Amino acid sequence: MADTLLDVSGISAGTEDKPILHDVNLKVGAGETHVLMGPNGAGKSTLGHVIMGDPTYKVTTGTITFDGQDITELSPDKRSLAGVFLSYQAPVEVPGVPLYSFLRSISQMRPELKCTAREFRRRVGAIADELNLDQSFLMRELNVGFSGGEKKKIEMLQLLLLQPKLAILDETDSGLDVDALATVSHGIQRYRETVGGALIMITHNTRILERLTVDRTHVMVKGHLVAEGPASLIDDIDKNGFERFESQAAGEGDAR
Repeated sequence: MADTLLDVSGISAGTEDKPILHDVNLKVGAGETHVLMGPNGAGKSTLGHVIMGDPTYKVTTGTITFDGQDITELSPDKRSLAGVFLSYQAPVEVPGVPLYSFLRSISQMRPELKCTAREFRRRVGAIADELNLDQSFLMRELNVGFSGGEKKKIEMLQLLLLQPKLAILDETDSGLDVDALATVSHGIQRYRETVGGALIMITHNTRILERLTVDRTHVMVKGHLVAEGPASLIDDIDKNGFERFESQAAGEGDAR
């Protein structure tokens, strides 16, 4: 395994009135690609949000270490600046905030990405072209009136622009047609090729994994990580489903 980039150790978390994650342990090495699978309501998205520091969820036990730093108590913006990126399953609309201004602001917050206005326009335009995203979208309000596929392309634009050390992609393939799925897959490939960052892919759709070299596969059921294995585990799940894993977590409460 490569040097550990992310170490989730004994994490239990949930909302104020509902425990969701139970003693979760997960290690991701620098540059590795991990896949997180499981039935609906397993807690997969919650784990992504907890790693990102979403205040909706409260960590009750355990620690999260990223790039040698304990980030368990850090706010989401500080985790982002440290190099953690979360692509949302359903990106929110932000009226009144132009996409271009948003991208410029978050880039300027990172010393390694600071550049002149001219260079920034060139760089963003090049990424948009690579993602088959009309540059007129850059002048529109963030995600307002965008289709599902367009929102996911904007997430890929942010991924390639910010160049994080770790990208958590939460069902980025959800609801995409064939063309949009191909574009998103290309964006993920470009991230791996140009940045070499680590990936945690949360997905039900194995098509988006076909062009990726997967290092480890994890299965979550009812808030527990119940299995871990090589990339071949994905094919097994594709053929046989999650039934045998669900039996391991029988008796536990549902999670989301």
